Amino acid sequence: MSQTSPQNDFILPFQIADTAVRGRMVRLSGSIDQILNAHEFPDHLSELVGEATALVAMMGAALKFEGKLIFQAQGDGPASLVVADYSAGGALRATAKADRLDDLPKGAAALLGKGSIVMTIDQGADMERYQGVTAIEGETLAETAVSYFAQSEQIPTVIKLAVGRIQAPGEKEQWRAGGIMAQFVPGEGGTRERGEASLLSSDDQEIWDRSRAFIETTQADELLDPSITAETLLYRLFHEDGVRTFDSMPLRAECSCEMEKVSAVLARYSKEELSDMVEGDAINVACEFCRQTYRFTPEGTPITS
Repeated sequence: MSQTSPQNDFILPFQIADTAVRGRMVRLSGSIDQILNAHEFPDHLSELVGEATALVAMMGAALKFEGKLIFQAQGDGPASLVVADYSAGGALRATAKADRLDDLPKGAAALLGKGSIVMTIDQGADMERYQGVTAIEGETLAETAVSYFAQSEQIPTVIKLAVGRIQAPGEKEQWRAGGIMAQFVPGEGGTRERGEASLLSSDDQEIWDRSRAFIETTQADELLDPSITAETLLYRLFHEDGVRTFDSMPLRAECSCEMEKVSAVLARYSKEELSDMVEGDAINVACEFCRQTYRFTPEGTPITS
């Protein structure tokens, strides 16, 4: 199952004038509404999952190969795990685990507690995985992601994220998410690949500080309001310096679960173990991401009707 809106579910890459400041904006409407409604989490947890989805979309859109970017936040707080991933081509999915669902606090720091952020780049079968791990730092998920880039990649980064419910005239209320991120990334042919933060010249630093300051002024309603286009917002922020946009990339909610994959997992269990999984007259397995339920006989045979 997938859902997308060409006008509202996309990544828009941009560049500030002819500088090395490059970024991406994300807008999610139908896709994030589908993802969050499948879980029916309390609002504060839904907001965190939405932020993680917007974040992984902006980061994953920079991949130069067919693969997947997986974001995981693991902590000792009420929300012990938040997972979101982006697959090349624009597929998004996300989920979370919480020790309780009542009276959850607001904000990433309160929900996650102390723990770690894990970013995994999966290039597919027979390819080596790249994984970066840093401690959760900052009050917001955006601050935590900025800290990740500073520690793991040493790339100057600024990120703003927003998630909320919006009700357009004549339409039902739905979840939306938005984000903007920029980094100081020398173009192809440059000599710097990592450690840019310590190698910025005074001119570079001035350009970066100015761009970061403008992005920091971005308000949540500007990222969420469907009447404010991404191009309009970028012009508001950078009309003095100039901004170039590139081809947008569509996004959609899409899970990779399949009956065959679940069946293969069940095939690893013994008859006794399968018997313990039976509820009523069948084994019911729900995908943790999309909540699709797959039904099997007590012997592990798929029920397709």
